[in-house]
Amino acid sequence: QVQLVESGGGLVQTGGSMRLSCAASVPIFTTMAWFRQAPGKEREFVATINWRGTNLDYANAVKGRFTISRDNAKNTLYLQMSSLKSEDTAVYYCAARIYSEISSSMSQYAYWGQGTQVTVSS
Repeated sequence: QVQLVESGGGLVQTGGSMRLSCAASVPIFTTMAWFRQAPGKEREFVATINWRGTNLDYANAVKGRFTISRDNAKNTLYLQMSSLKSEDTAVYYCAARIYSEISSSMSQYAYWGQGTQVTVSS
């Protein structure tokens, strides 16, 4: 019943910026997050945010460069990325919990989008 669709990915040069969006088919009143998976690597946590946007957490690798936010009136989650590095190249996925607490664990998220490719050229 809950569908998540990511958009905004593409090719960007090192040091550039990009904003990803995740549109939900219904209002999401629980915690959401972004994860990513690079070629040949396991899926990893990027950032998470609670419903009110008051509790946030980021992976150490993206702190100071990425900002997670949400617009609940639009049922949309965002990830603003800046100072992009080649290491940021991955498929980015948005996800939603069925509980309110923020979490960095992939297993805690019940709903997932199909992903959007971000490629950072060097």
